[in-house]
This record gives sequence, C-alpha cells and structure tokens, in this order.
Amino acid sequence: MFKIYGGALLALLSAGCGAPESRQSAPHNSASQQAIAAAPYRIDSMQSELRILVYRAGPMAMLGHNHVIANRSLGGWVRYAGKAADASFALTVPNAGFVVDDDAMRREEGAEFAEETPQDAKSGTLHNMQSAALLDAAQFPEITVRSVAIAGPPDGLTATVEVSVAGHESRIDVPFTLEASPGRLAAHGEVWVRQSALGLTPFSVMMGALRVRDDIRVKFRFAAATR
Repeated sequence: MFKIYGGALLALLSAGCGAPESRQSAPHNSASQQAIAAAPYRIDSMQSELRILVYRAGPMAMLGHNHVIANRSLGGWVRYAGKAADASFALTVPNAGFVVDDDAMRREEGAEFAEETPQDAKSGTLHNMQSAALLDAAQFPEITVRSVAIAGPPDGLTATVEVSVAGHESRIDVPFTLEASPGRLAAHGEVWVRQSALGLTPFSVMMGALRVRDDIRVKFRFAAATR
C-alpha cells in the first residue's frame, strides 16, 4: 500500500514566498551569538510544540494517509520588554525530534486523521523526511526560525520570520497570539503554506493519481520563561 511520505511537510517548514536558495549552511555571526547569550527568556520545550498536518490528494487518495508530524524538542530564545513590536526571537527545531502519527495527536486532529496508520507508514514517512532529498538531517541537524519583524496587537500579531531548512532560506508571515505574564511568555497560532510557493513539487506517484496536497497546515504553541 502506498504511504504518503511527507515531501510536502518539510516544505512547510521552509515556508516562504520566494524560491529557496542554494543548500549552503549559513554561518553564525557573533552578533547572533551575543543576542542568544543576552536573551532574558528561554524556550520551554516541555510546554512547546510544532505540529504539521499533511493531506493526501488525487483520484486514488484513499490508498494514502493524512499525516500528523510533531516536534516537542524545541529550543531558542525570546527578547521581550513589554512591547511586541520591539521583541525578537529565534527557534531551533532538531530534525531528530520529529514524531510521525502519534495516536493521541491523530485523535486530537479529528475525522480527517481518524483512520489507523500502520507502523510501516509511520517509519517510512520519518525515514523519507530525514533523507537527503528533504531535511538532509545528516548534514543539517536543525531547522532554524528567526524573527525579522513583529506587528499588530497582542491578540492579532503577525511575525515575519526567516526560516532555514537544509540550507534553504525563505520568509513567511505567521499570525499568532501572545500572552505575557511576569517571567513567562506564551504564543500560539497556525498558518497554511503552499509547497509550490517554495519552488517545491508535492510528492506524487502514478502520474498524480496519488499525491500530497499542495497546501500544508502548521500549528504551533511556544512557551518561554526567564528561568
């Protein structure tokens, strides 16, 4: 049986409106390192999650599976002094932290993910995600997300972010809601991204009779604390 192996879903993480650049790792400059060292808030991985929903498509879609891909091993920092427009952040998403089709997560996502996913479909999806054709995890162990600008009120903010996946650099606007309390920040939101906007071709077999849908959904919640 055919399994949808997530070509789209990694595209999502490199989401942007421009075409990907060459697969070269970006050098870390001293200014970025100093910003990280000085950041008063650190990402709380126990309270943070990145979740990616990938959908099957095509006349023979019933032979494939929708997939829920999640990562709860997130790291990074936030600089925030009471005004969102002046805030900045950087996130790291380790490729080794991805989990495919956790049963509880599938139930949380409703009817479109209600069917049972065989173990070989889960392992096959993860293997293909980590391959050189997608995440290239052997050469690029992390995905990075860095803020460029933040605008809007706390209940309707939008962050423009730079995302680096396997050496591809791109930008995306991400709507989110921010909650701030003494010593702690929490943000959550979701965004849809088209693979074709990244210059990538959605996974497809049998001349497109079975394929991954062009649009992918990303859901996230991040928490950060001063200690």
